[in-house]
Formats: sequence, C-alpha cells, structure tokens
Amino acid sequence: MGRETHLADASVVRVEARIFGAVQGVGFRPFVFRLATTLGLAGRVSNTPEGVLMVAEGPRARVEDLVARIERERPPLSIIERIETHWGEPVGLQGFRIEHSAAAGAAAAHILPDVATCADCLREILDPNDRRYRYPFTNCTNCGPRFTIIHRLPYDRPNTSMRGFAMCAACRAEYEDPADRRFHAQPTACPACGPQLALWDAAGAAIATRDAALIEAAAALRAGKVVAVKGLGGFHLMVDARNEAAVARLRLHKHREEKPFALMYPGIDRVLGDCAMSELEARLLESPEAPIVLLHRRGADGLAPNIAPGAPRYGVMLPYTPLHHLLLRETGGPVVATSGNLSEEPICIDEREAIERLRGIADLFLGHNRPIVRHVDDSIVHVVLGREMVLRRARGYAPLPVRVAPDGPALLAVGGHLKNTVAVAKDGNVFLSQHVGDLETPKAFDAFVEAARALETLYDARPGHVACDMHPDYLSTKHARGMGLPVIEAQHHYAHVVACMAEHGVEGSVIGVSWDGTGYGPDGVVWGGEFLRATRENFERVAHLRPFRLPGGDRAVKEPRRSALGLLHEIYGDAVADQGGLAPLEAFSAAELRPMLQMIAKGLHAPWTTSAGRLFDAVAALLGLRQASAYEGQAAMMLEYAARRCDTGTRRYACALRGDIQPQVLDWGPVVEAIIDDVRAGVAVERIAMGFHAALADGILAVAQACGLEDVVLTGGCFQNVLLTELTVPRLRENGFRVFWHHRVPPNDGGIALGQAAHALARLRRAKGPSDVSGDTG
Repeated sequence: MGRETHLADASVVRVEARIFGAVQGVGFRPFVFRLATTLGLAGRVSNTPEGVLMVAEGPRARVEDLVARIERERPPLSIIERIETHWGEPVGLQGFRIEHSAAAGAAAAHILPDVATCADCLREILDPNDRRYRYPFTNCTNCGPRFTIIHRLPYDRPNTSMRGFAMCAACRAEYEDPADRRFHAQPTACPACGPQLALWDAAGAAIATRDAALIEAAAALRAGKVVAVKGLGGFHLMVDARNEAAVARLRLHKHREEKPFALMYPGIDRVLGDCAMSELEARLLESPEAPIVLLHRRGADGLAPNIAPGAPRYGVMLPYTPLHHLLLRETGGPVVATSGNLSEEPICIDEREAIERLRGIADLFLGHNRPIVRHVDDSIVHVVLGREMVLRRARGYAPLPVRVAPDGPALLAVGGHLKNTVAVAKDGNVFLSQHVGDLETPKAFDAFVEAARALETLYDARPGHVACDMHPDYLSTKHARGMGLPVIEAQHHYAHVVACMAEHGVEGSVIGVSWDGTGYGPDGVVWGGEFLRATRENFERVAHLRPFRLPGGDRAVKEPRRSALGLLHEIYGDAVADQGGLAPLEAFSAAELRPMLQMIAKGLHAPWTTSAGRLFDAVAALLGLRQASAYEGQAAMMLEYAARRCDTGTRRYACALRGDIQPQVLDWGPVVEAIIDDVRAGVAVERIAMGFHAALADGILAVAQACGLEDVVLTGGCFQNVLLTELTVPRLRENGFRVFWHHRVPPNDGGIALGQAAHALARLRRAKGPSDVSGDTG
C-alpha cells in the first residue's frame, strides 16, 4: 500500500509507520493501542498533522501482523490512503502508550465529516439510569461533530471548539480508559461538564435552559410556532409538518413560495408510512452520513399539502444528533427542517447572528454554547440506477478528498457562481469544501472567501496556482484573478466532465455529455448542451444541441415561456405570432409578445444558447406545465414527473444528427415539431413528456456512436434528472459503451471545483513551467 524500507534480519525489530488518510477523530489511536497491547508489543502512537504516527517494537512476526491488521481491521469510519513503514533496530521501548499529538509537520491528515449519532449513544440518552440520560451533546469515538468543530490539525480537543469545556473526572476517566469507546474521543462531554441548551424569544431574552429549553421548544412546535434550532453546522427553521398554517407562515416569512421543504422524521418506521423506500434508500437514511434522501411519496399522508406542492417526492432525513432525537420524540411527529437563512444567504451558525438575521421568521430560538466553527448544510442525495447520487455535498461528506493524482502541487479551485463549492489540492488529493451556495449576496461571497481560507489553513496549503471558470463576470473568477497567483481557467462544461472523470479515476479520452442550464462558451454562445471529446488536459467540442435564442437572457431561467418563445421562433421565424393553441404564446399579452419577438429578431438581449436545461424548460412550457418557475429547475422537474406518470405507450420522436458540419449538431427540431402536432391533437402530456426524454437518450447514443470512443461521461445538472439518466445509461451500455455518472460528487455546479482542480493538476504535470500553462482549454 505504501513505501517501506525493510530490515531483512533480526528476530526483534522496530517499525515506524506513518498512516495517511481519514485517521483522526475515528478512534484510530485507541484501535492501534488495543491491537498492539493484545500482540504484546511495545511502542507509542500519536496524531500528527500528516495523520497517525506509530512506533512498535517486538518479534518480527508480531510486528508484521500489527501492520497488516491495522490495514485490514481499521475502524469503520476511517479511510487509510497509504501506510509508509521504516524498519530499524529496536531501542528497548517499554509498554505501549498513546502520546500527545505532534504539532510539527505539514498538515496532510484527512478531516472527518460530522457523523450521525451511533446506536450506543442513542441508547444512553434514552436510558433513565444512564448519566447521559437526555443529554443532547452525547457523542463518542464513533459519532458526533468533527468538521464543524475543528480549528486546525491535529484533531485534538485544544484545536476544537470544545477547548472551552474542561472534562469532569468521570469524562476524563472514560477518555483515558483504553477499553472505553470514549477513549480519546475529543468532543466527549456530559451534563456536568459539557455544553448546555438555552431557549430565547424573538427579542433574544432567555426563557429556559437545559432540558426545560428542549421541552418548551417542542411544545412551541406542537402549538404551530416557528423554532430556530441550532444543530451541528448551523440553524434549522422548524415547524410541525402536519400544520398547514404553520408551514404557510414559514413560506411567507422566508420568501419561499413553492420550493419543497425538507422533513425530519422521528424514525424510519414513520417514514415508511408516508414514502416508498428501497433498501438502499433506507440504508442511506440510517447511514453515518444521514443525508436528506429524496423519496417518492405515497397517497394521503397526513402532512401539510404545502410542504412540497406539485412534487411527487419528499426530501426526508432522520435525526442525526442527540438534540434532534430528543426534540423529535417530544414533538411526536415529523417536522419541517429547512436551512436557517434568508434566500441566497449561508445558514446562521451563531445565536446572536440568528436572532438578528431570522427576526420576523422564528418565534423562538433553541441554541447552545458549543460554538460552530463553520457552516455546513444538510447533504441531499437520491438513488439512480441502484446507486447513490449526491446532489448537495455537505454534512457527512465534506471535506473528504478525491484522490486525483499520485502527487501534485498545492492549488486552489474556486468553483462556479451557483451551488458554489471550493477545493484545495495538495499532494494529489482534492479536498472539496462543503456546499457554499449561490454567490448572489455579500454574505454568500463572504462565506465563499472563508471556505477557501479555511481549507488552506486546515491543510496547511500554500497554493501556487488558482483554477477558475472562464466566465469573466463570475464573482469566483474575479476573486481568482485578484489573488496575484497564476490563473488556470477551465471552461464550465469541460470542468463538469473532468469532475466526473476524477471521481471515477478515469484517464485517457472520453466523450463527455455535459448538459446543464447555462455556461460561458468561448465562442460567445451560451453553452449548455455539449458533447466534448475530453482528456484531463484538454477538450474538443465535437457536437452540441441546436442553438436557439433566449429573449431576456437570464430572465428565461425564471420564465420557461421565454425559452419556449425562442424555440418556436427558431422553427417558425417571424410567423411564430400566428401559431395558435400553444400555451407559451398565450402566456404573453400582446403588449409583452411584440417587443419580445423584436428582441429575438434583432438579437438584442437575446443570446444564442445550446442549453439542454432551457430546452427542458421550453418543452415544459409547450406542454402547459409551467410558464414561470418559482425556483430553479422547477419546470424541468415537472416535465420529468409528468413523464414518470406515463402508463401507456410512449410517443416516438427522434432528433436529427447533422454530421455535415463541425461540430456536429443534435437537432431537436423534428422532436419539437412532432410535440407541437401532438399537443394540438390532444395527446396526453405524460406520453409526450416520456417521448421527449426517450428522444434525448437516443440522441446521446447517436452522438456517442459517431465519435468512436468507448468511455462516455454523463455530467451537468440535467443528469440530476433520474429518468433521463436511467434511459440513457442502458442504451449506451447495450451498445458497448462504458458509462460513468456521478455518485459522491454532485453532477451540478457543486462539482465544478473538483473538475477545475483536476484539470489544473493535469496541465501542471504536463507543463515544463508556469509560463507553459495557459487558460485556453478549448
């Protein structure tokens, strides 16, 4: 697994082993201590900024068995990247001990994400005879906060936000007992020495503390109040999920009209009553990551109808801290648990900040005095083709790295503008930050800058380059260009492709199908429906969707009728106004339609686009599903949901592949014209929607066959569409292609930073010097 130098002879030997990976905060030192003691070996083990250092002496066979068993029997939450061993002469060590951590050395250890409450800790907080009964900050080596409490490596209590809580004698005894599961558990605490709850009113006046605070907060939720609850990585805004009026009030004050709210259930048995669930989905809900899982809802479920209006799926999670477990048992049912923030802002992590920013939304604030070092949202996943797909990578996943190279220089990748994450590359690993969000407000930009600074500090990285998007107006790009470092640009859709390649360890050439809403195209066109022949170093655009005009530019994102108008104008030209019986045209008044058509005809504020996302929006509008969207992606989701309701024969449509020009053009024109005929003929929307999805999957296959490469990557936000992915992958596989799509890194812009970093590292490996690295990746 790693490098070693070996002393060939001698029956008694000494080994120094450096263990790299996610080996801090997972009980690794206690595990090594117990293993070495069982084998009768002498030595020591300690945390270092690089990982774990172990020194052991004893009979050769036992020492070799120790090294082998460390790798084979490692703690379940740990990830061993490599073990480097150096063998030498013994010096007569006596006994085996855990030493204080070494502060010297470059930070290379992997910081573990926060881990959901384990079964042992849950039993303790529910046991009236246990000293931690109903204590909401119970944790052990196997669970609890990690990433949200650490200031710096190594992972020891003085380097966390628990440094202000001195352990009582009972906790200290557990902490120092090798047989105890809290042996060297850094956040360990109890009611006598640890953090405590407090409840405040909307003005910040204290109402109750400790268990009384929790009981009163639960009573407020049952009474229809909005309660802001401080969790691991920030505040949730909670209301009773069965109270329609309470949900409506939360929507009104949070300015969130229709976007579905996440739900937290007391237990998985209650979820089964409201949602269909596969075995994998159940495992994800109960996993240490404990993400929000998107589940198909059943019929009548007793929940407020305004939780997820018009959506067939709920976003569901289970309690992942003792506080949540206790609170949900008190409320007696599911609650809405949405991010404690205003739109486009990061979640609140501090009580004073929450009382200020959430004034007018929350009636009460349930907080505590354990500081949160950094905001971390709940992660979101769904299941595609029997595999997990992460849509928002945060709690439970960040900041675990993706290994992209055997080695490499330190660099920073700043991601995109929407769904931003940042990444730091060091020694061939790319450490991807938690979800930052859309960089639309000053607070969001501040969070972006802080996320980058925190990763650089935690991993002691001193970037020599910065990677960014080509879009000149992205705040992330402007920030990168102002850092005074050499800049390596990566075109947006190409970065999507490289992110998926890096996640799967794919080398060589691939056909990258990169479909999303919009991205900056170097030819002046708004890209979004791209087929790229790509390596990690470079790409060639081999095909794209047929372009059409977007009247109003970015306004089309919120108004699918605009995308539909551009689509129709591409087919009918100036005669589009004469087309009757089409919902998008009827959605405009005559006073609105006339200037819109002039914009398209003259090309004024109506850019060309090849966007697959806007194509989905346009077809949704043509089918009368949405003419305006209340949140990003709503129209496309409505189109997918309609297709999934198709229980009769699907309509057969076909795109035309125009191979007579380069890049080739996948022409949706024949599909849209046939859809218009079917709309006018009264064909069921569900059949048309399914036919549209199938036609796109067939079109992807046609382009892949024309390109002649074996490996195909499916990436970009459009492949969050479960139906599109589930139609496309089998078609490609049946025709001999190897297909890669995202699992643990989001297909949306949350994965862009990984692609930027992997591309930059590949370019730097090939370059003779910094002057040879340019930003042109086309």
